[in-house]
Amino acid sequence: MATARVKWVEKLQFVGIDSTKHSVVMSAAGEENGIGMKPSELLLVALGGCTAYDVVNILTKKRQHLTGLEIEITGEQEPDPPWTYRKVHLTYRLRGKGLSEKAVRDAIELSKNKYCSVGATVGAAAEITYDYVIEEEQ
Repeated sequence: MATARVKWVEKLQFVGIDSTKHSVVMSAAGEENGIGMKPSELLLVALGGCTAYDVVNILTKKRQHLTGLEIEITGEQEPDPPWTYRKVHLTYRLRGKGLSEKAVRDAIELSKNKYCSVGATVGAAAEITYDYVIEEEQ
């Protein structure tokens, strides 16, 4: 069973701590509180981290020469509370030598449809789409 804790620091600032004692600072937006990530955007970061882990792991196992990965995640929220995400889009930017487009597409699809627990959870409430760009490293 996964466990995590959130501890209030002051004002609207919090520290989230996972089961391995890693932490992240969260806060409301604005000068007074803006030292951490917005919790709603942390959800997007969690999705990006989850799928990034999968894609790197899968491409490594497929012996693809991946040298870089960056994922931009955008989320479209409802205009009224609780501002639920309804659409999320991921743009994968992969860099490497001789990366196979099929291997990249298969890795992303496996993450989306089988392995990424965050994606499966978010996908129950929001439409998740993606695209990707492969950059050849010289």
